[in-house]
Amino acid sequence: MTAGPANGDDPCCDDTGRPHRGAPVTPRLWTVDEHLADVLAAVGPLPPAETDLLDAQGCRLDEDVVADTALPPFDNSSMDGYALRTADTLRATDTYPSVLSVVGDIAAGAAELPKVGPGQAARIMTGAPVPPGAEAVAPVEWTDGGTGSGLAADAMGAAAADEEVRVLRPVAEGAHIRRRGSDVAAGERVLEAGTVLGPTQIGLLAAIGRGTVRVRRRPRVVVLSTGSELVQPGTSAGPGRIHDSNSFTLAAAARDAGAVAVRVGGVPDDADVLRAVLAEHAGQADLLVTSGGVSVGAYDVVKEVFESYGGVDFRRLRMQPGKPQGFGRIGEGAGVPLLALPGNPVSAYISFELFVRPVIRTMLGAPDVHRPVVRARCTEALRSPAGRRQFLRGRYSPAAGTVTPVGGEGSHLVGALARADCLITVPEDTTALEAGADVAVVLLTE
Repeated sequence: MTAGPANGDDPCCDDTGRPHRGAPVTPRLWTVDEHLADVLAAVGPLPPAETDLLDAQGCRLDEDVVADTALPPFDNSSMDGYALRTADTLRATDTYPSVLSVVGDIAAGAAELPKVGPGQAARIMTGAPVPPGAEAVAPVEWTDGGTGSGLAADAMGAAAADEEVRVLRPVAEGAHIRRRGSDVAAGERVLEAGTVLGPTQIGLLAAIGRGTVRVRRRPRVVVLSTGSELVQPGTSAGPGRIHDSNSFTLAAAARDAGAVAVRVGGVPDDADVLRAVLAEHAGQADLLVTSGGVSVGAYDVVKEVFESYGGVDFRRLRMQPGKPQGFGRIGEGAGVPLLALPGNPVSAYISFELFVRPVIRTMLGAPDVHRPVVRARCTEALRSPAGRRQFLRGRYSPAAGTVTPVGGEGSHLVGALARADCLITVPEDTTALEAGADVAVVLLTE
């Protein structure tokens, strides 16, 4: 973690930033930007890993992918019909069809192919390789479907000597043939490093024969909420208890950001229990995210436990909501990055969007680390505390270029949070805005 700005201008401190003897110690307030920079300076993209195709879904390629084989890998039929020579159908009509001898039957996957000579045709299925000598495929609808005594039961699938097919119209050269390499040429770069792998990209990798691919793997994020008052959804809360929503919100937000999220149910305010939970999960995590226990409450054991590991800093930010934050590393060696968020639901979610999501996107090696920010006219007047950057929930209308606040300022208002699709930002030096004022808007949805 980086050190904060010097306190030389603080009358309670000397020119080294240390408090004068006997002077009251006032923890400095970090700005949002300082805290975010400190957090992002401590993380980076996760190392790439060779990954099975389906496990790579949603991951970002760490390599250019070059096709070792062409697609299609051979000339093949795009229709069920008859492979033939075009010269044999030049004068074909319904009245005077071209009558061709059927020399074989070719199914998809066939390895041995009959040769098509003058006056001959081979019955062919969609996807089957075009036999030597054939120049086009006549769809079965352009023929009488073939007549005669049927196919001989030999290994070649050759037709009986008297089997014929009548072609009812001319067939142009190359008709209904998918040429080798017409989709992808051998040696062609088909996907660039940085591409996010979705279903179609994974299908392409499979089509060119790749069973694995090197990607920036998705970080494993362990999310836990703390508080003895928490009970799990689906059970009765009872007097003085509330359902644990934070761990669900934050785990879903982590998945939305591209991570693999592991949700841990509410952990009671018990230092030994919290240490046991951390010991169980820290070794399997790329990032730990907690909510609750970062303020100055008498029963907040989170700070006590995390500070016992060393390397975790609890700080106050010039923001509302979300003033108390914790950041550092715990565990053996370099440790696992930890972000400790406030327990109020709105504070926890906004803190996630501002600080945790950029960490996940950084670990993914994504270029879009931050949510997009636009400008809009606020439809209502706003008030904001001096010295705090306020983040208000809102609804953004791109067509009108406006944003409307949703709900009040309370950090417990999950109903209003669920209706919001953006955050309205009011700067630290602004205490009031009139209706119609231009504001920065952080978009929370695509």
